[in-house]
Amino acid sequence: MPIYVYWGEDDFAIEKAVTALSDRILDPLWTSFNYTCFLPDQADAVVQALNQVMTPSFGAGGRLVWLVNTTLCQHCPDHLLAELTRTLPVIPDNSFLLLTCRNKPDERLKATKTLKQFASEFREFPLIPPWKTELLVQAVNQVAQSLGVKLTTMAAELIAESVGNDTRLLYNEMEKLRLYTAGSNQPVDVAIITKLIRNTTQNSLQLAAAIRTGDTGKALTTLSDLMNASEPALRIVATLIGQFRTWLWVKIMMESGERNQDAIAKAAEIGNPKRIYFLQQEVKSLSVEQLISTLPLLLELEVSLKQGYSDIATIQTKVIELCQVARGN
Repeated sequence: MPIYVYWGEDDFAIEKAVTALSDRILDPLWTSFNYTCFLPDQADAVVQALNQVMTPSFGAGGRLVWLVNTTLCQHCPDHLLAELTRTLPVIPDNSFLLLTCRNKPDERLKATKTLKQFASEFREFPLIPPWKTELLVQAVNQVAQSLGVKLTTMAAELIAESVGNDTRLLYNEMEKLRLYTAGSNQPVDVAIITKLIRNTTQNSLQLAAAIRTGDTGKALTTLSDLMNASEPALRIVATLIGQFRTWLWVKIMMESGERNQDAIAKAAEIGNPKRIYFLQQEVKSLSVEQLISTLPLLLELEVSLKQGYSDIATIQTKVIELCQVARGN
């Protein structure tokens, strides 16, 4: 069926998918007749979109109707559900309905079940967690391959460290490398990356490392750099929670006497077992009790931020408390 549902936090990846879909469906000469967007603040956007998608396309190409940032998969009144149920099965073959949203569709909702039943594509575009370095490097290599840029292994790792999970920035930096190396068959090495891609921000993993060692001064400086770079506070906290949970699992497995790196990696949900050795070194100076004590503090921080407390002051306070835990105070 000609129905597509895209959701997730990676806005840039969704934008690229929408562009690819529209390029495939629409004829450039007839776009103004056959392409319609409905924003969430428009009155009766869903009903208007369903009426529009039932209209045959004009001229060449197909028709694309896009419900932008719709809440249909989170909340769907009965009258809209009735419209969906009536319309989706009979959409013309050359008309396409696209729905996008940031939040995951509620699988319990009848509207979601109906869309899944008829959708050609029901796809998530998640941001890679900043602490999953293997996936970040994999994403760098995939983008490099798609743009025809050759990278050394160390260059790919450095790019992943520099851009993190910012897909838009990754594509921009990779396009810069593509232009720089045009006509050359040599892979891009670390020296070129250092010149062209500036890592101007501290990353949240470096903040976690500073907290782990109890270095309050470095932790606060790193936090300040992150906030000055407009890194969302909740994203910083999500990275810290993920990293400390990983360290806790590794430490628990070590304390239990487990020596098999594959088993530890599986328990800690780490894709590359080779990382386990380095993680074990990182948590040597910490006890299980210390690591457990960090999680309630991080949870309190997350709750405070979601309740609207001042970002910088709230995080600074908790960072100091976390450093004290790491020092055993």
